Amino acid sequence: MGARWDIFCSVVDNYGDIGVTWRLARQLAAEHGLDVRLWVDEPAAFLRLCPQADAALTSQRVEGVEVCHWLSEFPAVEAAEVVIEAFACTLPASYVAAMGTRSLKPLWLNLEYLSAEDWVAGCHGLPSPQPGGLQKFFFFPGFTEGTGGLLREAGLIKQRQAFQADAEARRAFLAEIGVALLPGARLISLFAYENLALAAWLDVLAQQATPTQLLVPHGRIEADVQRWLGVGELEEGGCWRRGNLQVHLLPFLSQADYDRLLWSCDFNAIRGEDSFVRAQWAGRPLLWHIYQQKEDAHWDKLDAFLDLYCADMPAAAAGALTALWHAWNGRGDMVEAWRAVQLQAASLGWHAENWCQEQASRPDLAEALVQFYRNWISCAA
Repeated sequence: MGARWDIFCSVVDNYGDIGVTWRLARQLAAEHGLDVRLWVDEPAAFLRLCPQADAALTSQRVEGVEVCHWLSEFPAVEAAEVVIEAFACTLPASYVAAMGTRSLKPLWLNLEYLSAEDWVAGCHGLPSPQPGGLQKFFFFPGFTEGTGGLLREAGLIKQRQAFQADAEARRAFLAEIGVALLPGARLISLFAYENLALAAWLDVLAQQATPTQLLVPHGRIEADVQRWLGVGELEEGGCWRRGNLQVHLLPFLSQADYDRLLWSCDFNAIRGEDSFVRAQWAGRPLLWHIYQQKEDAHWDKLDAFLDLYCADMPAAAAGALTALWHAWNGRGDMVEAWRAVQLQAASLGWHAENWCQEQASRPDLAEALVQFYRNWISCAA
């Protein structure tokens, strides 16, 4: 389309915001042939996701994307034709001024956080007049028609299904990240914020007859795991056994390897937004630790998704999953909820794959953004 796209990311919580914007930038460049700049205010967070990048450079091209350090003293640059303000970050004043100098004002999009709440479809695509003749549009990812869809690369679902059908590929990948499969063990991944419900869940996993391997990527939950194990500092690549539960602390994983981790597991506990979406593409039952908000506003968001996700589920499975998600997020008995979920394992597994296929039948987020620009430019011409 010949347009430059600028994406601005202010890193708020570890790797969630940069994880989403880095995936989006790569996809826009690779699948849509766009000239994309990604502006990041904390290069260290980006370097964890992309270790081949050079921390000393303020601008570099990585995987087809120009990645720029968003400095407090913003450089004088020409504004792009499409500007994405990710998650309501505040654009540099000098850049907004540059946007206003263009004869054809840029398409300014505020890429919002993901939500299943009813009001999202009604707000998606709405304009917001700005000073200087600029106009900003609200762009909402989502799970239903009338929203912007979810991040999903071309061919992702077929790639995942092929991996899950290949037991040797799964074994080899797990060996690469230091995990040797135990006979008859179920695999659970754990990526979460600090969580008071964790100890009760680990207790019941250790006591159950089925052996469990818990795969824990580096993250904020490590200290809680360490306390439960009663050991000193956890070492990357280490594993610890307690009862019928074996805990593995994994190295920091690339986004591609984290996807494969989710595909490898029978059950995935995830957090935030990026891992939440990737777990849905894995087609396996999941447990979401939602980011806590002031005045418990996150509960509306959590229950809105559960209502949508469980709508076509048998009542017993829906009730068990809802109770587990509530307990994991601080309201309920984690032990009883986990036991109830185990009784619904087959139903939950079928539903996870069915939900994935339903969501994959809709346009993905990058495609929806490109189409929005095409519609906008045709009206502006």
